[in-house]
Parts: sequence; structure tokens; C-alpha cells
Amino acid sequence: MTEQETLAFLQSGFCGRLGTVGADGAPYVVPLLYVFMDGQIWVHNTSARGHLRTNIDHEARVCFEIDEPGEVFPYGGFECDTSISYRSAIAFGRARVVDDRADKARFCSALMEKYGDRSLPRPKDVFPRLDAITVYTVTLERVTGKRNLLPDVGRRWPAVERR
Repeated sequence: MTEQETLAFLQSGFCGRLGTVGADGAPYVVPLLYVFMDGQIWVHNTSARGHLRTNIDHEARVCFEIDEPGEVFPYGGFECDTSISYRSAIAFGRARVVDDRADKARFCSALMEKYGDRSLPRPKDVFPRLDAITVYTVTLERVTGKRNLLPDVGRRWPAVERR
């Protein structure tokens, strides 16, 4: 995908996986809800110093991945000739902890706008547990996007044998 298509996909994706590296060199990946705002990926987790925070404090370089599966389809006459349509994006960058309370609240508002049910009769943009979370931003250094489109019916097996 082009960079513009990849960034648009990052804007609309549902759940992402943030990859970090620990002091011992071991990789760690955690699934997180996120928002893409200000050209950055914003995520949050507990304020407790766990695996994620320890790794980011050790090494700010991270990788973030989202994907969207599509339809599984046959492309050839053998059972193993099967593929799937999909889109995926991988962002490489540097993570940092967001300390500013106003920025943390802005993130939470954007998160609720994306995932919450704003029609419920609850106070909006009130975050009494702001100190119980750590918010991270990932400043993008490079993004890549990939897709495998579902072929039109006339271009699928058995009409067309693709190998």
C-alpha cells in the first residue's frame, strides 16, 4: 500500500500490537486499543511498572502492527492452494511516556470517541482515574502497508488457475 493508504488504515484500525525489546534482548508483544492522532500512535496501559513500561524505559524503539483479515479463497486446484485477502500495516518508531495530564485526557477523549458508546447517559470527558494509567505515544519513523485483495469472481479458481 502507499504511505497515504497505510496511514489511513492506521487511522481506522481496531486493535494493534505493540512490540518492544527487553534488557535481556527478549521480544514482547502486547495487544492494545489505540488512536492515531497528531500523526502518532497513542496507547495506554496500567501505571504499574510492568513488562511494557520496563521495556520502553530500556529501549524506546518499538514496532506497532495492525491487520484486517478478509475472505479465505482457493486460488488453485490443490487444497493447499488457498490464500486470504487482508490488509496490514507496520509502524516503526520511538515510544515515549506522556506526562502532561491535558494530553492524557485528550487521548482518553479520542479513545472514547473511537471505542465508546457516546449515546449512554454518562458524563463525557471526565477521567477520574487518569493517574492510574500510563499513556504512550509512538512517533513514526517508518510505516509499511501490505494488502492482498480478493480477486473478482471471474479471476478466481476454478475459472483461472493461478500458480
